[in-house]
Amino acid sequence: MPRNTRLATLALGLAGCVFGLFLAALSTTAHAASLPDPAIDVAASGKGRQTAVFAGGCFWCTEAVFEQLAGVHSVVSGYSGGDKRDALYPQVSAGVTNHAESIQINFDPGKITYGQLLKVFFGAAHDPTTLNYQGPDHGRQYRSAIFYSDDEQKRVADAYIKQLDEAKVFHHRIVTEVKELKAFYAAEEYHQDFVVRNPSHGYVVVNALPKIAKVKKEFPALVKKK
Repeated sequence: MPRNTRLATLALGLAGCVFGLFLAALSTTAHAASLPDPAIDVAASGKGRQTAVFAGGCFWCTEAVFEQLAGVHSVVSGYSGGDKRDALYPQVSAGVTNHAESIQINFDPGKITYGQLLKVFFGAAHDPTTLNYQGPDHGRQYRSAIFYSDDEQKRVADAYIKQLDEAKVFHHRIVTEVKELKAFYAAEEYHQDFVVRNPSHGYVVVNALPKIAKVKKEFPALVKKK
């Protein structure tokens, strides 16, 4: 490749990276410095593990954020909220199934409550005020959503959204959908633990790593101790 062409390619790459960082910065400007604890929460319980399903943009990022939390045993990337009885990445990413890229969190309610998971969801995992997009990712598959599995989860989610809106924690109103969980479909294997497996991937560096840094800074009491 001629030297001038190489320089032009490098310049374009750097410009793209800077623009990506700019978009990432924009996606976090809606957040206040800190979020209040949920006024209503599910009581801490030692009755075995529970699950929570959230959607907040690319599941590579949200999965990586919740994997940092103490009391979280596993996080699975997948798809929820769609019209089809199955989900595959090509169809979901094309926007033809109405599924959202989601994560299923398996957690110990005796160590971290559902409300605390919601606090991280709104405070570090994504921007809940952008309709059908997160940063550079656009489409219904990147919408903000909470898929509740019982009435208690719905009650806590609805109450916390109302609490944050009334406190004007964000510059704009929250657009997060609160929907009953109908099904969760695990994503393809290559999507699982993507950030751990690909820490130097360009998308990961620009979009996921800043969120991991933010959850460690904003919620140190909830982060796993090494």
